Amino acid sequence: MDPHGETLLSWPAPPGSERTEEQWAVIAGQVRHAANKLGAPLPACLPGEPRECGRSAQQHALAWAAEVKARSHHLIEVYAPSAEAASYAAGSLYKERLAALRVPTA
Repeated sequence: MDPHGETLLSWPAPPGSERTEEQWAVIAGQVRHAANKLGAPLPACLPGEPRECGRSAQQHALAWAAEVKARSHHLIEVYAPSAEAASYAAGSLYKERLAALRVPTA
């Protein structure tokens, strides 16, 4: 696994295939690493780590992705120069970026 997350596995899996638990574990670790870069370090509980919680690697990837989203939104709220700028970044700009990500690539 790339410890810095610069080589993130593509999301989602190619059509007609499923990710393995090992692939999800790599993705979960990379997403958690991204979340750690946005704030205080997160606790270790991925499968095979100390204090393992018993959830699947896919569940961890989704949980860490939610953490990234929450931390990103918090950064917008705290550091935007005005309430209007925060509202724009967290609302209109976010929706625009999300819509662009949803467009299938050929």
